[in-house]
Amino acid sequence: MEKLLDVQNLQMHYFTSKGAVRAIDGIDLTLLAGETLGLVGESGCGKTSLGSSILRMPSPPGRYVSGKILVEGRDIIPLSEKEVRKDIRWQKIAMVFQGAMNCLTPVYTIGKQMMETLNVHKEVPKAEAEALIKEYLGYVGLPAEVMTRYPHELSGGMKQRAVIATALFLRPSVVILDEPTTALDVIVQAEIINLLKKLKAQFNLSFIFITHDLALEAEVADRICVMYAGRIVEIGPNADIFGKQGPAHPYTQRLLAATPRLFKKVEKLQFIPGTPPDLIDPPKGCRFNPRCDRAFARCHEEVPPLEEVEPGHFAACWLNSHS
Repeated sequence: MEKLLDVQNLQMHYFTSKGAVRAIDGIDLTLLAGETLGLVGESGCGKTSLGSSILRMPSPPGRYVSGKILVEGRDIIPLSEKEVRKDIRWQKIAMVFQGAMNCLTPVYTIGKQMMETLNVHKEVPKAEAEALIKEYLGYVGLPAEVMTRYPHELSGGMKQRAVIATALFLRPSVVILDEPTTALDVIVQAEIINLLKKLKAQFNLSFIFITHDLALEAEVADRICVMYAGRIVEIGPNADIFGKQGPAHPYTQRLLAATPRLFKKVEKLQFIPGTPPDLIDPPKGCRFNPRCDRAFARCHEEVPPLEEVEPGHFAACWLNSHS
């Protein structure tokens, strides 16, 4: 399968007055054509920072320290902002940001905001642009009249659909979804997930689906990528992580043990003791070692590499290491 995205040893730190926050600290991952990659982990683990970094939009005071982001074989980090706007952002990679209301301007109609996105990248006659807006609103199940309405006139689900339509407007091949169902009730969540599945098949999209909801990832993702403290600790096929084989890393095991099961009796939900580490001064060795009940001496001294434990299934844990 075609490799649309290849992130190599990516480091993106937030440079603050107290020191550098190592939000992304040596990430390697790929995204294949037609694939949905689920990105999970606790709040603060770096999921959203990774998504915005792939879009070449790290939030200030974030800066790239090293690494490459190859989009269809082209490294986008050295490109100028003008080149990224013209060739990459919203053309090849788009992002649905967390919280639809936060990325919709309250004083502009939905149609004007979509028109602005189009005009930045292409010169299209107004009548043709309006027809295109109505077409894409239709793709996400919204009536054409929505283009004349303001964000506050729409429900949460309608706003999220409008944001998804805007992300698809220029037909990108990769769409990053940052908690697209946050703050929506369960019925609307199900509608949005079914919509995304339909659009993925219709437009041959590849998704990076960011969430802390493991049950949701089990429903939508082909592969699961688990992040902890700015690093990937496990990545593998959905069937391995959620199937009989189960996860290989203690952190992923704890996350699953803390998740309620619909069709399996669980006597007691587990929890992960302690708190995520300070990324200005992270622990030596494995960053999960202060919270891991299976840690031993090597875990406190050496960083475990991401090694293959089963075909296509990788984990960064000395318990599974062959080195």
